[in-house]
Amino acid sequence: MQHKTQLTLSFLLSQVLLLACAEDLECVPGFQQKVFYIEQPFEFTVDQPVLNLEFDDCKGNNKLNFEVSNPDFKVERDGSLVALKNISEAGRALFVHARSEHAEDMAEILIVGANEKHGALKEIFKIEGNLGIPRQKRAILATPILIPENQRPPFPRSVGKVISSEGTEGAKFRLSGKGVDQDPKGIFRINEISGDVSVTRALDREAIANYELEVEVTDISGKTIDGPVRLDISVIDQNDNRPMFKEGPYVGHVMEGSPTGTTVMRMTAFDADDSSTDNALLRYNILKQTPTKPSPNMFYIDPEKGDIVTVVSPVLLDRETMETPKYELVIEAKDMGGLDVGLTGTATATILIDDKNDHPPEFTKKEFQATVKEGVTGVIVNLTVGDRDDPATGAWRAVYTIINGNPGQSFEIHTNPQTNEGMLSVVKPLDYEISAFHTLLIKVENEDPLIPDIAYGPSSTATVQITVEDVNEGPVFHPNPMTVTKQENIPIGSVVLTVNATDPDTLQHQTIRYSVHKDPAGWLEINPTNGTIGTTAVLDRESPYVQNNIYTALFLAIDSGNPPATGTGTLHITLEDVNDNVPSLYPTLAKVCDDAKDLRVVVLGASDKDLHPNTDPFKFELSKQSGPEKLWRITKLNNTHAQVVLLQNLKKANYNIPISVTDSGKPPLTNNTELKLQVCSCKKSKMDCSATDALHISMTLILLSLFSLFCL
Repeated sequence: MQHKTQLTLSFLLSQVLLLACAEDLECVPGFQQKVFYIEQPFEFTVDQPVLNLEFDDCKGNNKLNFEVSNPDFKVERDGSLVALKNISEAGRALFVHARSEHAEDMAEILIVGANEKHGALKEIFKIEGNLGIPRQKRAILATPILIPENQRPPFPRSVGKVISSEGTEGAKFRLSGKGVDQDPKGIFRINEISGDVSVTRALDREAIANYELEVEVTDISGKTIDGPVRLDISVIDQNDNRPMFKEGPYVGHVMEGSPTGTTVMRMTAFDADDSSTDNALLRYNILKQTPTKPSPNMFYIDPEKGDIVTVVSPVLLDRETMETPKYELVIEAKDMGGLDVGLTGTATATILIDDKNDHPPEFTKKEFQATVKEGVTGVIVNLTVGDRDDPATGAWRAVYTIINGNPGQSFEIHTNPQTNEGMLSVVKPLDYEISAFHTLLIKVENEDPLIPDIAYGPSSTATVQITVEDVNEGPVFHPNPMTVTKQENIPIGSVVLTVNATDPDTLQHQTIRYSVHKDPAGWLEINPTNGTIGTTAVLDRESPYVQNNIYTALFLAIDSGNPPATGTGTLHITLEDVNDNVPSLYPTLAKVCDDAKDLRVVVLGASDKDLHPNTDPFKFELSKQSGPEKLWRITKLNNTHAQVVLLQNLKKANYNIPISVTDSGKPPLTNNTELKLQVCSCKKSKMDCSATDALHISMTLILLSLFSLFCL
């Protein structure tokens, strides 16, 4: 038979166990062999025994019952493993759980390749192998223990037994390790006399799958007399975890018109159970599709990989003919390879049908009309288009272009982002007298290019007929602003300029009248008929109304329309300077002590409102002094300052010193001024000018003032 090789291997393993333990061990409850190997390739035939599993609870196996982790198999009362249907592979591992009135145990069946068999035998015969079979005689035998997770009460319950061949009086078993005296503590315990190992509560393989404990034998005082020996406890998986979709939300996109079989997205679920068993072997299925049109089966999911692909023809995958471009699929993941006994988990996949530019924009009509008044700018008409593509994409958004009728660039067109309409605007004012009608040819395209087999048609162009309405426009000055240069102080009534304004409404025969609009200094007038501007007052360059030598006035030109229209012209008069301002002298008062040692009285300065060359350099002179002796003199310091010096000390009194200052204009202008000099008595740094009707001021301040003026 096809399973002879497997049976031979099983028999060999059982003989190894018997030979290793026959001399030292009494009956150990449970499976007499914990691990079985089946070599691939192997076909399991219905009702044909595959393996013989030997279980002995050492008390007659009363009410013995077997459970198999794979539903395609069963175990007969005599321990024969039988396939329930023809299958070529049962998964990489099977687990058989046996229970009687007095014991329960777990055996593992592994399916291995031919090259794995010899390696498996080597593992069996290791000194500290998985089966715990020694190559030499040992005092402690601690075979591995297999415990199903999620066992039901009552607890504690026996799960295995440790045996010692040494019969030392008062000897005790001691168990240690993670799960005993290390966190999580108290899960396992051992009967220190009999060696029975028990578990105190249900185990969770997903929390801890394996426990590595140590067993030793101690004397009455607690001293170790044998061991420690490792005791491996493995938690056998049960299908207690549902598949879970953890990476949502799941959103996929597929372009409309995509070929059948286009992959949209992948759905992957997670199962916390043992990945080497069917407990975590997942299969995927589509439970529901919403909406169900144009086909209830628009998509297919690969049951093993979870890839969602399209199954309808590209013609049906048309976004513009669908009820909605969004589909929702309820995806189910089932473990146990998709068998009915498997646990399930679900998630929703949202699939969006993306638009491609397969519909060109089209004008809603071939011709649009617009009316605009001349001289006005802004939007004059909105051009409407239709497009069946997705409004949220560049396949829908319109781009407008004026392709004819706009040589002066008077028009522009922009897209309204909300409505997709073309907003046609006047950006340069139109002139009715030049052209009363305009015809524009406009085309519309999409931001995104059309797909290759689609082209823009005649409906993607339209004409716009624009009518310009005549309005009464105000007269226009030529030039504007107007500039003229005049000397200040020209005679009253002098002609400044004759302005020229014309009426743009050449088709209307209208007359123009002129008037003054703004004349800040009141110097000008204008002839209302011919536009001649004349002076009504003297023009003064030094006036506060003149800025940077320029005087500005505004004039109006008013036509005879109904209502009349007005135009404004600006006149800039540049005023040339003439020498019409005499120099001024400062200061006009000086003080000095009657016993002063420094007879420099004061530094005089001069200024002039005129411009060069009608200002400095200034000429300073003293008028003829009366009396036989000269009392003072004046000395020029620079172009704008001179020094007055006493020639001798004077008595306390007031003196008037006549001084003349002359500018450099042609002809020059002279200003005759008297400098008032107060001679005061000075004692203890105090100046007394009371006898001279002078101000009381400290000598220190006078000296500082004189020093400052001198340093100029």
